[in-house]
Amino acid sequence: MLRQSRLFTRTSGDNAEPQRPERRHFLNMVGRYGFTTALIGALGGSLFSESAMAAISQEEAEREKAADTVLVMATGYRLGASRAYPIMQLNFKENLQNFSRGKLYVRLQPGGQLGAGGALITKVQNGTIAMAQHSMSNLSAFAPEVDLINIPYWCGENQHLINLVTSDTWKDVVHGKVEDRGFKVLSYVCIDPRTVAVRKGLLDHPVRTPDDIRGIKFRVPSSQILQKVYKLAGANPTPVAWDETSSAMKQGVADALDPSVQALFVYGFTDVLASISTIQSVPDAQVYTCNKQWFDARPKDVQDAIMRASDVTFRENLAKVPAARAYAYYEMRHAGIDIYSPTEDEVAQWKAKCGHQLETWNDLKVQLAGSMDNFNALLEATGVSNGYHVDSNV
Repeated sequence: MLRQSRLFTRTSGDNAEPQRPERRHFLNMVGRYGFTTALIGALGGSLFSESAMAAISQEEAEREKAADTVLVMATGYRLGASRAYPIMQLNFKENLQNFSRGKLYVRLQPGGQLGAGGALITKVQNGTIAMAQHSMSNLSAFAPEVDLINIPYWCGENQHLINLVTSDTWKDVVHGKVEDRGFKVLSYVCIDPRTVAVRKGLLDHPVRTPDDIRGIKFRVPSSQILQKVYKLAGANPTPVAWDETSSAMKQGVADALDPSVQALFVYGFTDVLASISTIQSVPDAQVYTCNKQWFDARPKDVQDAIMRASDVTFRENLAKVPAARAYAYYEMRHAGIDIYSPTEDEVAQWKAKCGHQLETWNDLKVQLAGSMDNFNALLEATGVSNGYHVDSNV
C-alpha cells in the first residue's frame, strides 16, 4: 500500500495518473509486460519487483492461452478507482476467470480507453465488445425502462435501490425489455445517491432546499427524467456532455451538477466545487452489461459461472461502499468542500417539489413500468430485503 500511495497523485485521487519518476517506471512496465499486468502490479504493490512482475505477466499469459474465450470488458474508470468509487472491475475480471475455471479470460480496457457512457453501451449492443460498465442513466437512452430509477424519492436510498434491483418484480418488469434491446444485465453497482453540488462563487452556503437552486443552470445527463426533476425543483436544466462538464462549471456555463460525492471526487471536481448537498433523491447507480447474443452463445456451465461471478462481485461492491464513501468524503473535505446533509424538514421540501408521489409522474410510470399496478409493485419491492445489505448512512 505504501508503494501504491506514492505511485498515484493525490489531486485526482485513486483515479490518478502515476507520478514521475514512478510514472516513467510504470510506462516502462507497460511496454515490457502490457497495460493490465502493469496496473495489477501497481495496485498490488509489486510494480518495483522484477520477479513479481514477471510472475504476474506469466500468469496472465498462461490464463489467456488456456482460456476457451477471450473477452473484452471496458469501463470508464481506471484500475484503482475502487478506493473511492467501488466499481470493482479487477474483482469482476478475477471472478469471471476463476468461476469459469479458466474457460474465460478477461482483457480489461479501463479508463475510457474504448470510450465511456453511451459509446460503451453502443459497442456492447452491436457486439463490438462483450462486456462494459456504465451508468443506468446512460443505459436509459437504449433501454428506457431503467429510467424508472430516476423518478425521485422512491428508490434513492441505497438499501431501497438494492432491494429493488434484486427483486423478482424488477426482473419481470425491466430485465426482459432490456434483453429485447440486446443486453444481458450482469451486476449492478451501488455507489451512493445523487447530490446537488454547486460551483465556487455561486452561493455563500450549501444548498438546503429547492429554493436555493431556483433559476440556476443545472447540468444534466441524457436522462429525460432527471431533466424533469430539476425543472420541477425550480432549476434550469442544462444538458452538457460529461467530458465537458468540468470546464463548463469553471466557465459558469453550468452552476451545479448531481453525481455522487464519490464520482465527483474520482473525476477531479475538487477544484471546481464549493459545496455538495446529499439530498438522497435518486441513485447514482452503475451496471455491468454484456451482449445478449454473446451470452446466449456460451455453454450453460459458462453462463452459470458468469452469473455466479456477477453475484459475488455485486456483494463485494456492497461491502466496499462505506469505505469508499469515507475516503471520498475525507478527501473532498480536506480540499475545502462543504458536504451538507439536509434535515428531515429540508428533505421534505425536496420531496414536495419533485417526489414520485406527484401526479406529473403518473404517465411516465405507466409508460415505463407498463401500468400503475406494476409501478406500485416495484415501489413495494423497495422495502423488502432479498438477502443483500448495503450501508446507507450518507
